[in-house]
Amino acid sequence: MLERTPAVVRSLLSGLPPEWTRSNEGAESWSAFDIVGHLIDGEETDWIPRARIILARGPERRFPPFDRFRHLQLNRGRRLDDLLERFAALRGANLKTLRTFRLTPAQLSLTGEHPEFGAVTLAQLLAAWVVHDLGHLAQIARVMAKQYRGPVGPWEAYLPVLRRS
Repeated sequence: MLERTPAVVRSLLSGLPPEWTRSNEGAESWSAFDIVGHLIDGEETDWIPRARIILARGPERRFPPFDRFRHLQLNRGRRLDDLLERFAALRGANLKTLRTFRLTPAQLSLTGEHPEFGAVTLAQLLAAWVVHDLGHLAQIARVMAKQYRGPVGPWEAYLPVLRRS
């Protein structure tokens, strides 16, 4: 699943005009552009760095907090196609790193300390990575679908994606 996300995101967004990729669901919500930036942040500062903390089994197993909004400042003025390229490159490198870990069942049960949740296993971290991707793919689709809320007219009653947040 993790290998597929960059291609799916690129397929959904590459070449679309900003009206599609920069629209959001209202105040304090993210556009598709913002979501790609957030995915990049996860690649840089979350999944593999946290896996390394767990696997190191050192005295400090607490994860640094993840700034879920860092990307909003970092990506101002950037082009979406550049973000898509960066995401694909980072994900490819991270999956290569993950493969080099050659994880065993024993390693998957090792724990780190999440700032909010407390003890979490490496298996839970990796599962969360997959579900995080899927959630943001759904979010991208939902944000884009909502641009047609008015134009679909009465079909909105049969299109629940237009009512979800």
